[in-house]
Amino acid sequence: MPPIPITEPAWLREFKAFIMRGNVIDLAVGIVIGAAFTTIVGSLVEDLINPLIGLLIGGIDFSNLFIVLTGERRPSLEATREGGAAVLAIGRFINAIIKFLIVAMAIFWLLKILTRLRVREEAVKGPTPSEKLLAEILEELKKKP
Repeated sequence: MPPIPITEPAWLREFKAFIMRGNVIDLAVGIVIGAAFTTIVGSLVEDLINPLIGLLIGGIDFSNLFIVLTGERRPSLEATREGGAAVLAIGRFINAIIKFLIVAMAIFWLLKILTRLRVREEAVKGPTPSEKLLAEILEELKKKP
């Protein structure tokens, strides 16, 4: 008995083409790098910036700044939550805002630098072959009466 030919479904071919497109792979790389960058920014905010800000404003630890809505207040946010209390974790919210501002600033400067590099690169390259051809055609048209 001859083997049964197995054909690849059209949707599978389309999916492979989609996954192998450059922008999808670039997006995946960006997500991985973004996750690593987020970890670094989190440590920067929680381990360096917040202690300095806390020191400047009287020793307040942002990560442990919270308001108890209902329930018993305990020494830390985690302990209070474990006790079943409803809390507003204001310090964690402030940390999230600081992290966002740092990431936004880093992206702003990265894009600013990349834009400058791209402009310089385009200036160095000069006209493309198509642009040269169009310039020649324009010169010929100007010569004709």
